[in-house]
Amino acid sequence: MADTDDSVQLWLVERSYDDRDLIVLIYATTDGEYELRKELAAAVMHQRRMVTTAAIEAPKKNLEPVTDETLQERYAAEATKMAESHAPDDEV
Repeated sequence: MADTDDSVQLWLVERSYDDRDLIVLIYATTDGEYELRKELAAAVMHQRRMVTTAAIEAPKKNLEPVTDETLQERYAAEATKMAESHAPDDEV
């Protein structure tokens, strides 16, 4: 896992759509302890031909702790699975 003083690598653990036409992406650390939630307009993603990658780098200060133990375990399992089966820049 790439980790510097101010950034960390996170893996895609969840992708969903909401009733406001937003794509919600949740990336988490492989230990499941931290997450980063991104909400993107589906129309904008399509227009700009934005892709979703298996992993992203993000500043530690932008991460939120995962306080629910069950969710933390699920995120850890999903992030580890993604890390084992994809390169960080793989389109998923």
